[in-house]
Amino acid sequence: MAFAMRVKVPPNSATLQEARHRTFDFFRAACRSIPSIMDIYNLYDVVTPSQLRSTIAAEIRKNAHITNPKVIDMLLFKGMEELSNITEHAKQRHHIIGQYVVGNQGLVQDVATKDENISKFLKNFYKTNYF
Repeated sequence: MAFAMRVKVPPNSATLQEARHRTFDFFRAACRSIPSIMDIYNLYDVVTPSQLRSTIAAEIRKNAHITNPKVIDMLLFKGMEELSNITEHAKQRHHIIGQYVVGNQGLVQDVATKDENISKFLKNFYKTNYF
């Protein structure tokens, strides 16, 4: 079975500019793979391609303070490995949704509308440590 993308270990970056250039190349490759990821995992009902692109950019910006080219190369290798795992369907749909759609903010749940028709006894019961 042939896969579209293979992880190739590039030589280490000599300078920070070279590592920066490789980071932009990785970002372009990740953005170009978004349509196939949307098709593979059927994410059209959960997220838009622009939201996924923003998530990828946020993950890259999270490490913008790093100036060591070797560390940047290591992070790029991990990113390429993650991208190849996603494009080769090594993850399931709920992994993608949990890591890149929902993210660190968790599911936003509207609790106020659920508590409107609950009795006082149940409200007190839910507040206890036994629930």
